[in-house]
Amino acid sequence: MLIVGLGNPGPKYEKTRHNIGFMVIDELVKRENATKLSSSSFEGELFKFKNHYLLKPLTFMNLSGNSIVKVKNFYKIDEVVVIHDDLDLPFGTLKFKKGGGHGGHNGLRSTDEKISPEYVRVRMGIGKPANKGEVASYVLSDFSSDEEKILKEWIGKTCDAVEYLLENQLDEVKSRYSIKKLS
Repeated sequence: MLIVGLGNPGPKYEKTRHNIGFMVIDELVKRENATKLSSSSFEGELFKFKNHYLLKPLTFMNLSGNSIVKVKNFYKIDEVVVIHDDLDLPFGTLKFKKGGGHGGHNGLRSTDEKISPEYVRVRMGIGKPANKGEVASYVLSDFSSDEEKILKEWIGKTCDAVEYLLENQLDEVKSRYSIKKLS
């Protein structure tokens, strides 16, 4: 299985809402004691544990699919899981689905174009700004101090869910790990 966390590279974006996928991958790397692989040809940071791969595309969000398709094709991986921020869900929400639309998320759009939309999505709700015109600045801003208080727990629960998904069906993961809103 290829588990991908979406985000943007560099310290400027490290703690932003758009980088929640990267944060989950970082925690999974620690938990699983994953080995870093040479990844220059994949345009991302690539790790392996057991028979699974963890990927942080370093192409910036809009081109995430380029990195994902390279790893998927090189290692001949059928199952892909993408962890991403979701504006349409309240902050602290955790949902899972297979397939569907990109909802305006450029990382998902790029992934859909490169590998098709038929992959598992781990949707982490970040809420949305009051004004639609502020979406870009909102997703690229850091979490608030109140949000940071539950961030570690939320990332931990997401990692639990992804680890459970490695051995179980998506429906079981949904019923066991979906969170309406962590507070």
